[in-house]
Amino acid sequence: MSNFKSFYVLTLTFIFFTVFFQNCKQKESKPITTTSNTSVASKNRPVIDISEAEMETASQIYFNRCAGCHGASRKGATGPSLLPEGDGKFAATRDLGAPGLRVFIENGTPKGMPEWKGILSEQEIELLTRFLQVDPPAIPPLELADVKKTWNLIVPVDQRPTAPQHKRNIKNYFGVIMRDAGKVAIIDGDTKEKLAVLKTGFAVHILRPSASGRYFYSIGRDGKISMIDLFPKEPQVVAEVKTAFDARSVDVSKYKGPKGDFIDKYIIGGGYNPSQFVIFDAQTLEPLSVTHTSGEACDGDKEFIEEARVASIVASHTDPLWVVNVKETGMVWLVDYTDPVNPAISKIPTARFLHDGGFESTGKYFMVAANANNKVVVIDVPNKKLEKIVDVGTTPHPGRGANLKNDLGNLWATCHLGDNSISFIKTDPGPDQWKVVKTANMPGNGGGSLFLKTHPKSKHLWVDRALNPDSTLNSAVYVFDINTLEFKKKIEMPKGANGRMVHMEYNVAGNEVWVSVFMGHQSALLVYDDKTLKLKKMFTDAWIENPTGKFNVNNTVSDIY
Repeated sequence: MSNFKSFYVLTLTFIFFTVFFQNCKQKESKPITTTSNTSVASKNRPVIDISEAEMETASQIYFNRCAGCHGASRKGATGPSLLPEGDGKFAATRDLGAPGLRVFIENGTPKGMPEWKGILSEQEIELLTRFLQVDPPAIPPLELADVKKTWNLIVPVDQRPTAPQHKRNIKNYFGVIMRDAGKVAIIDGDTKEKLAVLKTGFAVHILRPSASGRYFYSIGRDGKISMIDLFPKEPQVVAEVKTAFDARSVDVSKYKGPKGDFIDKYIIGGGYNPSQFVIFDAQTLEPLSVTHTSGEACDGDKEFIEEARVASIVASHTDPLWVVNVKETGMVWLVDYTDPVNPAISKIPTARFLHDGGFESTGKYFMVAANANNKVVVIDVPNKKLEKIVDVGTTPHPGRGANLKNDLGNLWATCHLGDNSISFIKTDPGPDQWKVVKTANMPGNGGGSLFLKTHPKSKHLWVDRALNPDSTLNSAVYVFDINTLEFKKKIEMPKGANGRMVHMEYNVAGNEVWVSVFMGHQSALLVYDDKTLKLKKMFTDAWIENPTGKFNVNNTVSDIY
């Protein structure tokens, strides 16, 4: 059990994932009796009885709550493996048994796993303790022909408006994810008006606007991509498609230069399960190609990893390619989309397990967390090579990171799930390039930070702490002074809202910060004045349902963070 406790456990299990098991439902409900398949099966281990109906229910719970960190096949990634017989590094779940598993499910850990007692019912927890002691279900394939069957072109291109049907400032539109409801709200950031609430995929993870800013592309944990047109008076979904059964990442082609004009030409969707990415026509979402990401790990031991999930994708502005981060293998793929049917791919070994990241200030270097190894990987994108691997704090989770400048020079920052620190890495050429030149700390114990954000016109860096188990810490955001990099103020939950504060986003002008309140009794969107740090507006309308990520069109297109 000590191995189980000491690992860099369970970073994003609060985020909901949909399952693909609707595609492999069992028709009968006869009991499945499972015993160990090794010679030590008689170690006084009890027989685990779980019916097919219970297996299906437990699969739903597991993939909604746990698969992001432990993997669909339970082989582990940021969190440890959860296999009945173990994997040689971590305890077998059959050895932990129901009492041991219950401890972690109910109480969480200080390094990022939420406590599920009070969120999951007693019956759900008990069912999970049995589910985790039997073999995980198999993952079905989803090939190009299958993807094409999911494609739904709702409004053909020639039936869409050729210019905005309004006088609003699309650059300052916000797309707001309402995760549990499977919806995305579009809000006018200038007037603070709700323009539309649209049904999308389940538990949307991110939104990415097209390079021109006309469209939003959402991707749900069920793998559905929804294409939202911002030109009509009321934004609308104009196309849908499924990239995987379980997914996280989407981005558009942004390059325009000597190698061609690819603005808004293609998009890519990255799959957790199956482990693959799909390239689509960005105007219609017609599927063009599927590429599987299973392969050898970066460590040099030739380990072949079947479940090699696409953790994050970013589009280069300097080259016609996407940076695709393959979590379990620790390989960064640079995918050239000049031929979307047969994309050229450069694979760069780095460190495990890759998660999320963004560009530093020049847009040349991509910086991504290898969070299980407490590293940040630096990729020279134009030269297609590994630049540096930087030691940071415990379990870095930068989101896209934060770029800022002060007397130390240009810096890129990450926060951490496993401790209360923020690491500031110098990105300017010189002897200190790619070194942590400053570490700052938030008040209170433990980490739990998911995102941090600033803006070129701001003097502040904002950090959340949504996964800290202490309610006095997760219900606040933390502001640092960019010039001194010292902690400035803890901004606590205002009256009228209740939950955890998460994910900051600036408006175009850089003078407002929007914060979500989720996982509580009263969902809300909070808008703060970045100069005074005072609350300007609070949305608590009925259509606000457990909001998480917010994405400003201009800032996301231009990689401002």
